[in-house]
Amino acid sequence: MKRSFLLFILVMFALAFMVAGCARHDQKQSAKLQIVTSLFPLYDFARTIAGEKGEVSLLLPPGMEPHNFEPKPDDIMRISKAGLFIYSNRYMEPWAETIIKGMDHRKLRVVDAGQGVVYRKAVTDAVHDHAGDGGHDAEGHRGGMDPHIWLDFGNAKIIVANILEGFVAADPANASYYRTNAAGLAAKLEDLDQRYQRGLASCATRMFLHGGHYTFGYLARRYGLEYHSLSGVSSESEPSASRMTAMARQIKQSGVRYLFAEELLSPRLTETLAEETGVGVLKLHGAHNLGRDDFQRGVTFIALMEGNLTNLQKGLACRTK
Repeated sequence: MKRSFLLFILVMFALAFMVAGCARHDQKQSAKLQIVTSLFPLYDFARTIAGEKGEVSLLLPPGMEPHNFEPKPDDIMRISKAGLFIYSNRYMEPWAETIIKGMDHRKLRVVDAGQGVVYRKAVTDAVHDHAGDGGHDAEGHRGGMDPHIWLDFGNAKIIVANILEGFVAADPANASYYRTNAAGLAAKLEDLDQRYQRGLASCATRMFLHGGHYTFGYLARRYGLEYHSLSGVSSESEPSASRMTAMARQIKQSGVRYLFAEELLSPRLTETLAEETGVGVLKLHGAHNLGRDDFQRGVTFIALMEGNLTNLQKGLACRTK
């Protein structure tokens, strides 16, 4: 992390203590638990668990790509005023652990939603990932680990359990209410997982070619797909000319009819490759964040994943009943 950012964080700690009195006052004014979440999946899971007993907000502005997000002073103040702060993992949000060290943990509960998840190595673009843990670190990305843990729905259920634990600790009086809501959400994730298992069981190809950054490794592993991405795990990574050529060759040799692009990111390179190789383009959603319109419409994580399943079935020519 940049030295200037660390200095900035130290200054913000001092500011956080200055507003601590206001934070306590704000909590007393609201009877509901105040929750701040870093990424959209956490926001969506938390608002489902909170129901009418809590008020959940998303730190990321709608439409912002989160990989290189750094919180502003007002973001840190929002966290300091909350009763519960939830982030996904130290690989995705390396700034989170630095910030929470300076918070008053007697007032603020913190949930590392990835606690207990088995992290996988992010692999280089040139190495395929076929239901295995092989490969080399991609760009040395924050320890070389793939941070997109919520795209394995088994992990998503662990995340829900971790969030529930935070709710119960922060607001034990409503523990039964939160447990009921969390159980309903876990059941929906289990159903989603089963639909993916069935829907991707019989496909003409298991070659999953993605013209974007390394996002869908967890999903590919869970359902036995061979995943290749054009770029590394950072959304700002740029593929080399040789990598572009290699993926074009993969497309032609594999016989796939579609290349996948990712929502919220520019499809320019994907479309260039698709035009060069004569294949179509289908969109998938990594669910890190939502665009403004989807956010205002209240689109859910499960709805995004249902859309992904539809496009995966089309792109991989899967038989559906």
